[in-house]
Amino acid sequence: MLCESDARMALAEPVPTGYFTSDPQGNSEVSLDDVLLSSSTGAVEVRSTETAAGAKTEGCQTDTLASSPPTSSVWTTRRDGEVRLRMDEQGIGSEAPKTVHELFQEAASKYGDYYALASKKGGQWIKLTYKMYYDECWKAAKSFLKLGLERFHGVCILGFNSAEWFIADIAAILAGGFAVGIYTTNSPEACCYVAESCSANVLVVENHKQLQKILEIQHKLPHLKAIVQYGEELKEKRPNLYSWSEFMALGKDVPDTQLREIVESQKPNQCCTLIYTSGTTGQPKGVMLSHDNLTWTAAAAGRFIMLKDAKEKQELVVSYLPLSHIAAQMSDIWSAMTFGVQVFFAQPDALKGTLVDTLREVRPTAFLGVPRVWEKMEEKMKSVGAKSSTLRRKVASWAKGVGLQTNLKRMNGYSEVPMNFHLARHLVYKKVRKAIGLDRCTKCYTGAAPITRETLEFFLSLNIPVLELYGMSESSGPHTISLPHAFKLTSCGKALTGCQTLIHKPDGDGNGEICFSGRHIFMGYLNMEEKTKEAIDEDGWLHSGDLGKHDKDGFLYITGRIKELIITAGGENIPPVPIEDAVKDALPLISNAMLVGDKEKFLAMLLTLKCKSDGETGEPLDDLAPEAVEYCQKLGSKATKVSEIISSKDKAVYAAIQKGIAAVNEGAVSNAQKVQKWVLLEKDFSVFGGELGPTMKLKRPAVTQKYKAQIAQFYAEVDAPSATWGCRTSPLLGLSVYNEAISC
Repeated sequence: MLCESDARMALAEPVPTGYFTSDPQGNSEVSLDDVLLSSSTGAVEVRSTETAAGAKTEGCQTDTLASSPPTSSVWTTRRDGEVRLRMDEQGIGSEAPKTVHELFQEAASKYGDYYALASKKGGQWIKLTYKMYYDECWKAAKSFLKLGLERFHGVCILGFNSAEWFIADIAAILAGGFAVGIYTTNSPEACCYVAESCSANVLVVENHKQLQKILEIQHKLPHLKAIVQYGEELKEKRPNLYSWSEFMALGKDVPDTQLREIVESQKPNQCCTLIYTSGTTGQPKGVMLSHDNLTWTAAAAGRFIMLKDAKEKQELVVSYLPLSHIAAQMSDIWSAMTFGVQVFFAQPDALKGTLVDTLREVRPTAFLGVPRVWEKMEEKMKSVGAKSSTLRRKVASWAKGVGLQTNLKRMNGYSEVPMNFHLARHLVYKKVRKAIGLDRCTKCYTGAAPITRETLEFFLSLNIPVLELYGMSESSGPHTISLPHAFKLTSCGKALTGCQTLIHKPDGDGNGEICFSGRHIFMGYLNMEEKTKEAIDEDGWLHSGDLGKHDKDGFLYITGRIKELIITAGGENIPPVPIEDAVKDALPLISNAMLVGDKEKFLAMLLTLKCKSDGETGEPLDDLAPEAVEYCQKLGSKATKVSEIISSKDKAVYAAIQKGIAAVNEGAVSNAQKVQKWVLLEKDFSVFGGELGPTMKLKRPAVTQKYKAQIAQFYAEVDAPSATWGCRTSPLLGLSVYNEAISC
């Protein structure tokens, strides 16, 4: 077996163009030192040996890795395990490791009187300074000890973003446990899986609704000692159930020395947080993140995007994305703490329409949105724009044309700004930014799922560059980030300083599996040795499962996902996402598109229409969304419901969809990549329906299972489709299936 250092060089040699580092000097060397942490002091000890050739190499194991590897390994699956930190010899990767408490103590000392958290209650913003924030976390940590929180056991948090969420998370870590977020949309069974997996001692819930989920599965959780509810007063009294105020008072008699002893025993290379994957390809996995993963990545990412230190000018952010996801945690908790950012909490119904109200009020300086948030903004703005006067629409259209062309030129290195751009900024761009609360925002980001070029160009035309970033839970969040002065449309940017990217086994076009290395790489999956070995290879590289390539300037592009590749009966490998995105771009009334055809003779597609959804449950409704109704009207259709279009096989809509798919097929690189049949489904995909994960990622296996009858219908005829297209109604399914046959 190769040592990590030897293997990195061996791996990089065959594909030198696939290896990039963000080191400004262009130095792609990786540290060869074996870094260990002394358990008594947390000091760094560097050991190296000289080989005969004079090159440094690690003192690594030559046997296969055991289930409880020693500290000299970069991975572990044990809850109390320790890993070798991936230290560099110089630069940001060589900086001394910190525990969460050390980082927080620094922040409290440096930013003590600066506001840290702001919560709106009764129409007023209630704020905590960094000193108050630290004190509250210290008190809560003592309360967790009083409740019997054991070392390396979980504190699960189930609720919308709030000061209490942050405090419970950090306090769990200070008290020696694991902070574990649970998605608020999880079923009781899914909550049980996470709580049991992390041996949770305490569950913190937002309200009565979330409490009911836990009470339903409480008997299946042998390690559970207490439940705390923070968002509203308790509606019932039960043993070991506490309100937030009762919980905070519990630790008053716990001596500070007891907590201090636990805090001082913590080491940067130990686990402190578990992020459970959304389970789009199977059961969720517990991603073990160390103190160093969180504290180092927060600093590296913040510096990379040039977050300002509060002492210079305090940054403001709005917290609303699910904190059970690493993106929100890294942005709202850890990077915020590192740079003294002030965090404002949105209302729990933020994603149902109130987010823009909070943005207008707070006027954040940085904003992270998943693609669906940007798409919703785009749809709303287009809907409002369509109702404007003819003159306003003409001015807006002119300004968007100027904005897109100017920004595309700027993106490609042209610095000259035409006079009409200044006029357009005064007449349109400033007003648009103010209307959506982004007038002070210098950093607008998107991540967690693919975003369409159409949406990126829409915002770019309004002088709002939405910058893509890319990473995983397993990389503590970000790995590559685009910058205002260095971005390309549809690229995810370049690797953070101190992190490395390898394109593994690239094909003729440079496409291969994207692999990561750096101090942001996770420790392993809790109690899942085989899955960990699949993710982290013998050479220490994290295999993302994503396909991608670099362009000549080192920008990374995601081209697909290995597990999503469709391999046709003819043996052609087809990434579905570009084709799906092209169909959605061509047809503004399509909400979701999923390509099928694995092991089949041709490709087909499941389509859903944009519709309204239930404000409480998120369940898709039959009513078409306003922009879909508007599109139908332009086609000459009077339909206002999904069922009307499907039941009547609305000629105008069906013909438009077919025309759009035909246009996409025109651009296909081969006949095998053309969509030959499609079907409209009666319901849009949703988290409620099980087709989407909590971060709105498509759960392909779940969709394939749910709509297996419809998919089977595509391939019911063994003959190749005829050379014409038309509508076939299946008496079995009551569905309209369109097909376009292309002679192969």
